[in-house]
Amino acid sequence: MSAEPADQLLIALAQLNPIVGDIAGNADKARAARKLAAEQGADLILFTELFIAGYPPEDLVLKPAFQAACRTAIEELAAETADGGPAMLIGLPWVDKGKLHNAVALLEEGRVATLRYKVDLPNYGPFDEKRVFVPGPMPGPIPFRGVRIGVPICEDIWSQDVIECLTETGSELLLIPNGSPYRRTVYDERMNVAVARVVESGLPLAYLNQAGGQDELVFDGGSFVLNADRSLAIQLPNFQERVRITRWERWADGWRCEEGARAPLITEDEADYAACVTGLRDYVEKNRFPGVVLGLSGGVDSALVAAMAVDALGADRVHCVMLPYRYTSGESLADAAAVAQALGVRYDIVPIAEGVEALEHVLAPVFGNRGPDVTEENLQSRVRGTLLMSISNKFGSMVVTTGNKSEMSTGYATLYGDMNGGYNPLKDLYKTQVFRLCHLRNRWKPADALGPDGMVIPANVITKPPTAELRENQKDQDSLPPYDVLDAILERLVERELPVADIVAEGFEPVLVARVERMLNIAEYKRRQAAPGVKVTTRNFGRDRRYPITNRFRETV
Repeated sequence: MSAEPADQLLIALAQLNPIVGDIAGNADKARAARKLAAEQGADLILFTELFIAGYPPEDLVLKPAFQAACRTAIEELAAETADGGPAMLIGLPWVDKGKLHNAVALLEEGRVATLRYKVDLPNYGPFDEKRVFVPGPMPGPIPFRGVRIGVPICEDIWSQDVIECLTETGSELLLIPNGSPYRRTVYDERMNVAVARVVESGLPLAYLNQAGGQDELVFDGGSFVLNADRSLAIQLPNFQERVRITRWERWADGWRCEEGARAPLITEDEADYAACVTGLRDYVEKNRFPGVVLGLSGGVDSALVAAMAVDALGADRVHCVMLPYRYTSGESLADAAAVAQALGVRYDIVPIAEGVEALEHVLAPVFGNRGPDVTEENLQSRVRGTLLMSISNKFGSMVVTTGNKSEMSTGYATLYGDMNGGYNPLKDLYKTQVFRLCHLRNRWKPADALGPDGMVIPANVITKPPTAELRENQKDQDSLPPYDVLDAILERLVERELPVADIVAEGFEPVLVARVERMLNIAEYKRRQAAPGVKVTTRNFGRDRRYPITNRFRETV
């Protein structure tokens, strides 16, 4: 290296949480971030993919009025850069010659100085960008104050082609705006891809990712900077908003980012818990609910959801309701009360016997002499669901539902009963992970959690056998295999799409595997009517795994 750098750039990374469709609000958020960056002497501020629209905008982006509003907002922001402050690299939808592109605009000296379009449009898992956007041409670098900056957009770095083109056309460093949603395996995958592109190109890069929740997706931030020698220069925290200044210097052998703060990332179960809290918080806040209400049964699922809700919103915005019937044990009543007390939430007890018995009386002439069966069990669940929805209607709070992925997979849930609700933070967590996260929350919580420290889920809630308490002495494992076995089979069927024969070859009972596969298939109609919920695995229901309801295909063992 030479003794002194030839040039310097101060580049601000804006790891922020935009709201889909809130063009004015997103523009104001960009203004505030630019002001903060200007106070720290930044030359340029980078925003995330489609920032001005919010990501992902889905079919909203096809509306001409929405496209026009985004363009107007960008032109207004561009005019403000005539003040001599930082230039802006910001994502937006842009129509060029009648074609809609996922674009990044450089706003500089009072104008939209240049644009680049995303080339590689993802069309898998939660992404369907080919549905709404047209791919752009292979890009060259953007000239900025004597520096040639490559700006590949998100998926453009997941293959070699775009980076190879940017390198061959003279790019000196790479600034990458992303809208990359969380899943448990994502950190190693992102870093491996980024390191591969650095090695191939010989260029340093800044990877900027969105933060916050959008419907089922949670964007975890975790932005970072790699130098050309693959060293980690900067690491932003995950699940938090940040505007971070990075200092870049041009040396004889190229650009290098000065080393700065490297925040530790939370991973694995901690990251899954933080994702669930973030998704619930932003769903409630962005849709302007005053708070949430949920049924607190004394079981492990509702206890974990209550803890997540308090961590997301604060105890004063969480209303827990125990809805007992003749099968509700004294143990469950005591456990629910203990959870509510530990979390400091409003807690009401609303017995459901009168409602259930009234419905049974009304239905008696129709049912005739048929004996009780699962119908009467479902009546209990549906009365509970109706009461919770009535509380929601009266006070405006959103009902949070509490079914886990094991239940959603097998159909072990009641339509219009315990499935009632606006959002489900446990939807992509198997039951075995629910238990792990309860233990986790009793010893740890996210840095921005609003709930109390320490044990908030009593030990008995976690250790007692799970039960829906819809009949005398009922246990979940009367109807389902043990959860450790069930979840292992489901993970192979759902996440990995393994053939039934391969699962049996791993040592699982053939009859059991066939039974679980059948339950998974026939429950599709229920899942289509389930509340949205946070994605944490590689294949969640809804965004990733989409199966037909009418489906006679069955594998043979």
